[in-house]
Amino acid sequence: MKFGTIILNGTTAPVLQGNDRRVRLVSDVAALAGIQPVPDILSLIKTTQQDASVLKSLQAKADEAADFDLSTIEWAAPVTNPSKILGVAFNNKELMKKAHRDPGVPNFFLKPPSALIGHGKAIIVDPDWGAVIPEPEICAVIGKRAKHISEDQALDHVFGFMIHNDVTSHGLKFQKDSIAVTYDKDMARPEFYTWRHLNGPDDTDAYYVYHTRSKGTDTFAPMGPWITTTDVVGNPNDLHVKGTLDNETFTLDHTGNYRFTVEQCIAEASRYFTLEPGDLISFGTTGKGAGRFPRGHKSLLIGEEQGTIGIEIEPLGRLENPIRHQKGGA
Repeated sequence: MKFGTIILNGTTAPVLQGNDRRVRLVSDVAALAGIQPVPDILSLIKTTQQDASVLKSLQAKADEAADFDLSTIEWAAPVTNPSKILGVAFNNKELMKKAHRDPGVPNFFLKPPSALIGHGKAIIVDPDWGAVIPEPEICAVIGKRAKHISEDQALDHVFGFMIHNDVTSHGLKFQKDSIAVTYDKDMARPEFYTWRHLNGPDDTDAYYVYHTRSKGTDTFAPMGPWITTTDVVGNPNDLHVKGTLDNETFTLDHTGNYRFTVEQCIAEASRYFTLEPGDLISFGTTGKGAGRFPRGHKSLLIGEEQGTIGIEIEPLGRLENPIRHQKGGA
């Protein structure tokens, strides 16, 4: 099944996609199915984990409630209130070719929930921020609490998957959230340098790069429009990813090109972070380019382009967000 969130009369409301692909309020379908109403997707996730029959009951009545005209819907991000959004950096074999050394484990970063926007909402960028790029990714929605789980257990803790455009500003990152220091030799521990090439035995420089503004600025986390449940998705490591600017393709890639599988990333994350229902994990961007975008998403500078960025991943659907230039950002 597919679930999302719309803005209705100034408040958010969970919706589902019927078997006829029409959009209906979860509350209306739940009433027909004799199920207690839920106020949001997070509550729905928790309810379905307690009682697996809820999804089947909703699906059985999914086409009987009144539906919406898709053209009139205002979308929010499907999960509006996750406790955390985790991302995996450089998780693409194409991108890893440029790394000094393979880290051997997924590299994680966080995005704040305040960066979330829904399908159709504008990505707002100040052109003075320099290089700002889209990153087409799949994103897991955690279904039940996970801590110290194995790779074999990972997908059992996932409710579904959705599309995420992990908008990133390398300009903000290197202008505002990066700093280089030279350590005194007695403070320069060996593990500080295993990730890069040293420029001689006296090189004790360290580089601090913080993915804060670069990943977490308002409007930098478009998601949706749908969460597709795991039973429909099947193998998340076997999905085709297409990115477009208006009608022009800028990337064609496949989740089989991940350096670390979805299961490996979830299991590794659970060793350090308690994953709660509704938490989001995004697994890494595409790496292959197309057409006038030879380096794919890295060739598409949002501050210099106009149009709508589309990300298409079957069976997850298509996420579209227009670019808007605005002094100072959102």
